[in-house]
Amino acid sequence: MARPLRPSPSTRRRAARLLAAAGAAGLLLTGCGSSDDDKKSDQDAKTPASAGAPAGGADAGSGTRTVKDAAGTAVQVPVAPKRIVTLTQEDLDALLALDVKPVGITNGQGLDKPPAYLADKVKGIDVVGNLLQPVMDKVIAAKPDLILAGDMQDEQVLKQLRKITPATLVTMAPTDDWKLSFRGIGNAVNKLEQANKAITDYEAKAKKTGEQMTKNKGAAISIVRWNPNGPSWMEKRQFASGVALDMGLTRPKAQDKDGNAHTPALSLEKINEIDGDWLFLSSLTSDGAAALKEIQDKPAYKELNAVKNNHAVTVDGSVWSTRGGPLAADVVLTDIDKALSAA
Repeated sequence: MARPLRPSPSTRRRAARLLAAAGAAGLLLTGCGSSDDDKKSDQDAKTPASAGAPAGGADAGSGTRTVKDAAGTAVQVPVAPKRIVTLTQEDLDALLALDVKPVGITNGQGLDKPPAYLADKVKGIDVVGNLLQPVMDKVIAAKPDLILAGDMQDEQVLKQLRKITPATLVTMAPTDDWKLSFRGIGNAVNKLEQANKAITDYEAKAKKTGEQMTKNKGAAISIVRWNPNGPSWMEKRQFASGVALDMGLTRPKAQDKDGNAHTPALSLEKINEIDGDWLFLSSLTSDGAAALKEIQDKPAYKELNAVKNNHAVTVDGSVWSTRGGPLAADVVLTDIDKALSAA
């Protein structure tokens, strides 16, 4: 059974989130509770949210808009938020891609500091905790008027955050991909049109980059995270997998499975499952990196076709193993292009 990239605290809570997600896939992009919505024409009502229809309307004189977050909760948010705190690197990635600088951030996934690929963009911004583990005193000190809470599922933490500011949004559901979450964040900060353009530009770049490949066009890309107990390959809707597919690349037959999670750690006897035309390897912890280094000296690893063909590439797990965002997607795209175009 595949394991989610961020396991929920309990099976019951995850089930509840999945039920919410089923009806909330586009809720960040649809209006809620606005008198303007009631006055829309039938034609306007048929306009798909992904086409840029605004979510909610400004409440007269209040300077707020009503949006629904990824959990289906209606939230009043500022029309022009000035002090935003992000609790995941995906939220941070999205804001930076929209040219919005938050006042508080958390450390990256598996890190005790912000992710390296965003380091130059977050200098001077206060760190308010680790991924999805905010230190409340630090959040309070940041004086946020909007909190982007990622895939936060701890209701007690959400309750505390909403006491700091009611404008606290869950920005991704378990089944959401980065593009849906990014559009939702763009809508929450009143920059949906800019978010849509960023996705269009990315998709055009990914397609063009894939088409320009010669020898490796359509190659089967194996995407693996190395854990202390062994390797786990990523399913097709996992973030980095999606980038590869957007480039017109494929996945090895053993990894051609729909889903956004990763497998349990494989034993040495099943290491052939991670093989492909190309093998992209990452880890999130020092223990995982040490385990990868150790296996690279073993015959079973050396017998992989990707290894024998010098097609095994080590990449940054804090980018490749995340839920993703537009800036991270560009990093993954660049990593793939650099490896495959140089061969």
